[in-house]
Amino acid sequence: MSERTMPDLEDLQRELDRVRDKKRYRSALKSTVYALITVSAVAVLVATLLLPVLQIYGTSMTPTLAEGNIVVSVKGKQYTRGDILAFYYNNKILIKRVVAFPGEWVNIDTDGAVYVNGERLNEPYVDQLAFGDCDIELPYQVPDGKTFVMGDHRSTSQDSRTSAIGCVTEEQIVGRIVFRVWPLSEIGKVG
Repeated sequence: MSERTMPDLEDLQRELDRVRDKKRYRSALKSTVYALITVSAVAVLVATLLLPVLQIYGTSMTPTLAEGNIVVSVKGKQYTRGDILAFYYNNKILIKRVVAFPGEWVNIDTDGAVYVNGERLNEPYVDQLAFGDCDIELPYQVPDGKTFVMGDHRSTSQDSRTSAIGCVTEEQIVGRIVFRVWPLSEIGKVG
């Protein structure tokens, strides 16, 4: 019969240290997982509610934004003429530039120059003026509570010039496009 030996004090201390380390490791792992879940949830909420990240599809905002660009928008209530807005239209998000506000008169000449309240807009972001697809009666007064928007690529953009899309209400607005994050070669402020 083999004789059982009692562990010495050193062996007991090593085993106790091993059990304590195991508990500390589990505790550290648990807190790390909880922290990652919390950070992820906050990031999703911020990206969804405050700073939506959007990918550009189509060419209506070229040359300012190209297809495949990824941009960040900021939610808010105050917009200025020339800001780029993202807004909901028929379960899609469109991106266009603010041209006129409620009560203002918009007119577009046959060459595509845009006038607001009789003054021609300075639009350095537009490469080529075009009358485009316009079925509204000009001059056009922007209705209360709405914003008149147009794409930068005027010959192809479907925007407030068409009765199908019309002017944008505050409820439709996702946010103002402020920053391009992709492609990396073009990262920076959008204007």
